[in-house]
Amino acid sequence: MRIEAYSQVQQLYGAKNRTKTQKTAKNTASDQIQISSIGKDIQTAKNAVAAADDIRSELTAPLKASIANGTYQVSAESFAEKLMKQYEEMSSL
Repeated sequence: MRIEAYSQVQQLYGAKNRTKTQKTAKNTASDQIQISSIGKDIQTAKNAVAAADDIRSELTAPLKASIANGTYQVSAESFAEKLMKQYEEMSSL
């Protein structure tokens, strides 16, 4: 067995691999994307919703203050009506 022949074959094999990788690197194509005006409008709306606060403090601040002061009153009749409505919706499922 000749060791020189093996190293020559190895060198040829390595040279072929290098040329293949070089060829594939040259044939790269660039992708492009176009977004429609509706898509841009949807993205703008999503960004606006994401930037908005989850809690509207102008509505919750007076309720929090009345709860803290102990002056918040709940109508038992209103509570019962809402509770029954919720129960009916759940039982219809």
